[in-house]
Amino acid sequence: MSMQNYGAFGLQIASELALPEALASFWQEVQEEQEPDVTIVYGDLEQAWNESEIYNSYYAFSNEQFMMHIPDLALFSVREGKQIIVSPYGDADEHKIRLYLLGTCMGAILLQRRIVPLHGSAIVIGGKAYAIVGESGAGKSTLAAALLQEGYKLLTDDVIALSWCGSDQQVPAVIPAYPQQKLWEQSLDQLGMNSGSYATLYENKFAVPVTRMFSKEVTPLGGIIELVKNEELEETTFTVCEGIKGLHVLHTHTFRNFLIPSFGLSQWHFTETAKLCGMVPIYQLQRPSARMTINDLAERIVQLAGASNRLSPIAE
Repeated sequence: MSMQNYGAFGLQIASELALPEALASFWQEVQEEQEPDVTIVYGDLEQAWNESEIYNSYYAFSNEQFMMHIPDLALFSVREGKQIIVSPYGDADEHKIRLYLLGTCMGAILLQRRIVPLHGSAIVIGGKAYAIVGESGAGKSTLAAALLQEGYKLLTDDVIALSWCGSDQQVPAVIPAYPQQKLWEQSLDQLGMNSGSYATLYENKFAVPVTRMFSKEVTPLGGIIELVKNEELEETTFTVCEGIKGLHVLHTHTFRNFLIPSFGLSQWHFTETAKLCGMVPIYQLQRPSARMTINDLAERIVQLAGASNRLSPIAE
């Protein structure tokens, strides 16, 4: 099958599967004499799955490759940070296959390439990237969407690729992913957006293109904000996470962090996250769980970003 060229997460990708979410002409097109950073191809993975050391019913490891099994959809294999093989079941929905390709599979690729992936969204405010991390349901993507409505630009949704930039490669930065958000119908309603305008990913979650509000530039990291729901709160609160607390935030919210020891990357991950903790402020933003307070949250993020290099809580 013919290969198509795409760019995402700073990588040149050659794929047999169409990836309309990624940018076909963002990075330099892969020439015939050049090897892409990552290839995505179809293949038969049934035997490899059966012979692998199964981690659980969804994940397995075999011969230096990570495998994933999604019932009634596909088998996936990720190897050496360079190759993804997809083995679909029957008439599997390609939209759903791409969801896993650009999510878990790319997260595994980044780890294998020694790039820290966080689980969350990243927004550009004042020329710096602010990573919003948190557990599923915390409201990361919804908060990012609210900031987009205020005119700020998106770098990534779901998987945040952290790298180092600058002449000495010592400046922490976020690598742009692709111009799409994934939002629940409830979030769309709250933001005044019509769900009927967007493609359904699964259940009540929708793919929201954000091409006009997407930043294509690798952007220095200004801060990391952990978004937490708190049933006992009535108002939002900020605290600073220093030392071991900051390390805990980064480990907890590394995308698919169970892969770290399985890939033999525990020491590398600790070294990278400890370095980040020493260079980038990490905050915890707690919000009432009874109500989203999205405008208040967005205002607090902007306020935090405007407090240049300030390592103390935002004043009430």
